[in-house]
Amino acid sequence: MDDKMFELMEKMYVEIQEMKSNMETKEDTTKIDQSLSKIDQRLAVIENKMDKNHKALYDGYKLTYEKVVALEGKVDVIDKKVDKHDVEIRVIKGV
Repeated sequence: MDDKMFELMEKMYVEIQEMKSNMETKEDTTKIDQSLSKIDQRLAVIENKMDKNHKALYDGYKLTYEKVVALEGKVDVIDKKVDKHDVEIRVIKGV
């Protein structure tokens, strides 16, 4: 009778340990899911910030490019004037 009682208690102990292990695994899984959810939220915030910064950088690049194009046009006009003045000076000196 004592052996049967011991075996029964041993089986109960094993089952209780398995249940405990399963409960810990479920808790760990829940914690991991919550952590991943927090990471996803942080990534979304970072992506929003990056998108805003990207737009600001693009706008700055666009303005810089437009200014460079405008300055190139002005330099071309000045270059033509200088060439014209060189020709006029040669004509005046040649006379």
